[in-house]
Amino acid sequence: MRKQFAVFLLRWLLNTIGLWVASRLLSSSFNDTQATTTTFLFAGLALSLANSILKPIVVVLALPAILVTLGLFMLVVNGLMVYVALKLVPHLDISFFGAILTGIIIGLINYIISGLLELQHNDREIAV
Repeated sequence: MRKQFAVFLLRWLLNTIGLWVASRLLSSSFNDTQATTTTFLFAGLALSLANSILKPIVVVLALPAILVTLGLFMLVVNGLMVYVALKLVPHLDISFFGAILTGIIIGLINYIISGLLELQHNDREIAV
């Protein structure tokens, strides 16, 4: 249980960082004039909760489209999760296309960090 909570906290932090990076890279898609660090923390929490609770349901419902497009529809599903999460947070507004690009950026950040953590985990197993 402790490990699951640690993983959730790590995902929350990564989602928060990913949203902040995306808002800086995609400034034309984001409307974050009054956004603070707390705003991005709440947005990261909303995205983490949406990914944990809502995303599995949406993936099952969108499975035919995911299979027909050979997985590319997952970009739309990820964008939808970002869009829904940011609609719940005040002072952050985004277009749907910007949400899809933000989902790609967050996915890349999560992939890189998860790969680094897995590498460190494998190094510790080899050393033991």
